[in-house]
Amino acid sequence: MAVKWTGGHSSSILCLSTNTEGLVASGAERGELTLWHGGGGGTPAGQLQLPKEDDVTSLVFSPRCPTRLYTSHGEAISLLDVRSLKEPLERFQVNQEEINCLSVNETDQFLAAADDSGVIKVIDLDNKKVTRSLRHSNICSSVGFRPQRPQSLVSCGLDMQVMLWNLQKARPLWTTNLQECGSKEDSPQPAGQFFNPPLAHSLSVASCGNIFACGAQDGKVRIFRVTGVKFEQELEFQGHSLGVSQVLFMPEGYCLLTGGNDGKILLWDVSSDVGKQQKSPAKTLQRRKAQAPASTRKGGKLNQVASNEHAGVLPKLTIEHGEKVNWISCLEIKGSKRVLVADQSSSVSVYPLPEL
Repeated sequence: MAVKWTGGHSSSILCLSTNTEGLVASGAERGELTLWHGGGGGTPAGQLQLPKEDDVTSLVFSPRCPTRLYTSHGEAISLLDVRSLKEPLERFQVNQEEINCLSVNETDQFLAAADDSGVIKVIDLDNKKVTRSLRHSNICSSVGFRPQRPQSLVSCGLDMQVMLWNLQKARPLWTTNLQECGSKEDSPQPAGQFFNPPLAHSLSVASCGNIFACGAQDGKVRIFRVTGVKFEQELEFQGHSLGVSQVLFMPEGYCLLTGGNDGKILLWDVSSDVGKQQKSPAKTLQRRKAQAPASTRKGGKLNQVASNEHAGVLPKLTIEHGEKVNWISCLEIKGSKRVLVADQSSSVSVYPLPEL
């Protein structure tokens, strides 16, 4: 069973973020923001009421200064000091529609904000002004700077486009349409998903900076490799029976967490597929016809699941959470990794993760 962190919200939690000191931030509907002591059993460490007419849709801690927290609420971005949750240190009002995702590059110089109009506003945090305005043709759902490459970022949206950007250019370096990429023969659609378009909901970049994952409405997870000014699909597998709302590479290596509208959280190890350059995603899928038995956790018990010889890539762990997943994050508590889950409820669910 999950450990529940309660008492921090009265509304559905929409987003989560963790810093290097074990502090967790959660944002909810109606402007609610709460800080939690992760190592202290999930006790609330502070609360702030932002404007009630705006949902808190994204949170990200500064990679350079763990006490600085960027939060989006409505079309606004507020920079907060978590040591004293009062008035924002800075406020940016540069997006025209509701912001869906924030990302800060590792030098803490640029902040990217993706919104419902498809626009990504890139703010120079030193000069406090917009330096780039990038665009999707539909809602931009997720954006992420690449580690070790502070001028490079990737994005995805409900236009089914995945894009690679460099801040020196206003146009994308490379674009892929999820409806056109991948191997249909090796990745059959599950029942009821055949006509479900791959609207892209979430992406996450691995710590190496060259590998990133994208989760889409068709239930599939796609893994891409960046090579120079373009990227290619390395792997595609059926992750969930409904849309993949969240993907998250864990720190270091290629362990990937995914959360779906089917109420499941899955843990994947794709290191054998992306650890070296693959020539053909189709050959990768054909080679991975069977894998070691996966595990499932339900009701607090860890059980073995028989491998499916046609499954290709199988999750190492399945958590039957039971609620549509809004956000996932990862935290180490007392030497053990945990996955934090936000859903339609007002509490944070915490599950232990095995060592792979």
